[in-house]
Amino acid sequence: MKTLRRLNSLSINFIAIFFFIINLYANEPVDIWNIEKVDNPKVSKDTSIKNDTEGKNLIENSNTERQENLITIGQKLETESVMLAGLYDPAENGLTIDMWSNSDGYQIKQLLDRINNKKLSNYSEKILDIALLTNSYLPENNISSKEFLEFKYQYLIKKSDLDLIKKFLSKNISLENKDKIIRFYTDFYLSTAQLDKSCEIFDFVEVANDDYLNNFKIYCLIHQEKREKAQLLFDLASELGSISDFFEKKFNILMGYEQNDEKISEKNILYFHLSHKTNINFFYEPNLDTPKFIWTYLSATNLLKKTDLVDIENIDQVQLIEKATSEEIYEEKDLLDLYKRYKFDINQLINALETYKDLPEYKARALLYQRLLLAVDIEQKLIISSKLNELFKESNLSKAFDSELSVILKNIDVDEVPSNFTTFYNKNKYIKKDKKSKIKFNNKIIHQSKLINYFLNKMSLKKTEKETNELLKKIKKNKKYFVSSKDIMLLESLKSDGIKIHKKYDTLYEYKSSLPADINSMIVNGETGLLLLMLVDIIGEDKVEDLDLDSVSFIVGIMNEMKIIDLRNELLLKVLPLKV
Repeated sequence: MKTLRRLNSLSINFIAIFFFIINLYANEPVDIWNIEKVDNPKVSKDTSIKNDTEGKNLIENSNTERQENLITIGQKLETESVMLAGLYDPAENGLTIDMWSNSDGYQIKQLLDRINNKKLSNYSEKILDIALLTNSYLPENNISSKEFLEFKYQYLIKKSDLDLIKKFLSKNISLENKDKIIRFYTDFYLSTAQLDKSCEIFDFVEVANDDYLNNFKIYCLIHQEKREKAQLLFDLASELGSISDFFEKKFNILMGYEQNDEKISEKNILYFHLSHKTNINFFYEPNLDTPKFIWTYLSATNLLKKTDLVDIENIDQVQLIEKATSEEIYEEKDLLDLYKRYKFDINQLINALETYKDLPEYKARALLYQRLLLAVDIEQKLIISSKLNELFKESNLSKAFDSELSVILKNIDVDEVPSNFTTFYNKNKYIKKDKKSKIKFNNKIIHQSKLINYFLNKMSLKKTEKETNELLKKIKKNKKYFVSSKDIMLLESLKSDGIKIHKKYDTLYEYKSSLPADINSMIVNGETGLLLLMLVDIIGEDKVEDLDLDSVSFIVGIMNEMKIIDLRNELLLKVLPLKV
C-alpha cells in the first residue's frame, strides 16, 4: 500500500506539471481583433477598392458588425452569470422567476433578521418556505448573493428537514458557499450513527474548499471500500497542507498502515467518531460541558452508561443524567428509576412538601417524585406534581418531566380537578392531535355557503359565478341581512379570480381597498418575494384563526392583488367556514 502512496504522489506531481505547461500556452497573448485574417466574403478577391470612400465604408461596416457581435456576446455572458437558486417551480404558487429582482436588499435583510428571531406559526413558516425556496434569480440591490444564500441555508438548517436539504442541494449543485449546509447534513446523520446517510451527499455534491468536508469524503471512500480513491484524495490534500496530524493518524489506521490509537478528540463529530472507530477499547465519560452532538452520538451507538450503574451519591453523575434527560438523550423513565433508588425515611416522605426545601435540588426532586407515587388523593397529586414540575423548570430541566407529568394528569378525571388547578391541568395534560373539523354549510350566510367549495377546488369558475349571483339574488331580497367582513372577503376574492358579479348587487356592500400606496407600488413592481416576507412578519407566531378580522382582510387583500391563490385559499378556509 505504501508503494501505491508513492505512485499516487508521483501521479499528482505529473498532473500538476502537465496542467502548468498547458496553462503557459493558453496564456500566450493573442490579438483578438486579428484572429482570422480573411477577406470579407462579400467582396470579390479579384476586385480592388477603387477609392478611399468605398474603403472607409467597408471598414466602418466591419467595425459596426464587430461591435454588435461583442454586445450580443456580452449580453449572453451577463444573462448566464445571473444565478438561480431554489427548489419549487414559481408557477406552482403564482410567482415569477424574478420575484426578488426589483427589491431593496436592505429591506430583505431587515425582515429576515426580524423573522429569524420569531417562533413562527405553521402558516407563517409555510409562506417563508415558499418565499425562500422558490426557484428564482437572487436579489442584487444592496445585498450580495452570498448574503441571501446564507439566509436560505440558515432557514434550511433551522427547519432541520434533512430530505428537503438533500433535494435543495441536488437541484442547486453549482451554488457557492454551501459547505455549511452540507456539513450540517453530514454531521446530523453521523451523530445519529447513520454513516451511509452522511456519505450519500458526496455522490452529487462536490466540495473543494472545505478541509473538514474533504476529510469526511476521504473517510466515506474508505467506508465504501474505495481505498485507492481515498488514498489519491488524501495525497492531494496532503500536498496542499490540509490534513491535520490527528486525521493523518486515523487515516493510516483505517487503511491498515498502523495499529490501534487511543487518542480521543472532541473537536467535531467526525473526529469523535474516528476516535471511537480506531480504538478497540474505546471508553468516554461525558460531563456537564460535553457538547450535545457527543451525547447524541453516545446514545445512538449505545455507549451511554446505564442509569442503574450511576452512583447516586455522586452529584455530578446524577446532574449529568438530569441534563441529558432534559435534552432527550436519556428516557424520562431512566431518570425516574434513578430517583427511586434514593432512600428516605418515613418522616421525610410524609412531610415531603416541607422537607424537600432542605435538600440539594436533585434529591429534592427525587423525594417529591417518590411522594407523588404514594399519593392517592387527587388534590394531593396535583399539588405535588405542580411543585415537582416547578422545580424542574427552575433548573432548566423542563423536558425531563413533561411526558410523565402528562401521563399523571391524563389519569385524573377533569371533573375531579379543583378550580385552582384547572389552568395547570389543561396546560400540561397530554392532548392528542385534534381531528380535522368538517365544514358545515349554511346557505343563508354568504361566507358559510357552498361557495366555499370553490376554495376547496371542488367547483369550477363558471359554476361558482352562477351560484354566486343566485345566492346574492336571495340575499338582496332579505332586507335584514347584514353583509359582514367575512362575506366581503369571500366575494372580493371571487372577483379577484375573475368571477363576474352582476352590477345590480353592487349596492349590497361598499368596499374600498385599504392597501397602502407603498404596498400597491411593490405589487406593481413585482416585488412578490419581499411582500411574502412582510406577510410572514405580520402573522409571525400567531395562528391564522387567532388574527383579528382587519388583519386577515389586509392579508387577503394583498394576496388577491398578488394572485397568490393557494396560500390565500388556505387562509380563507381557516377563517370563513363554520366547522363542527
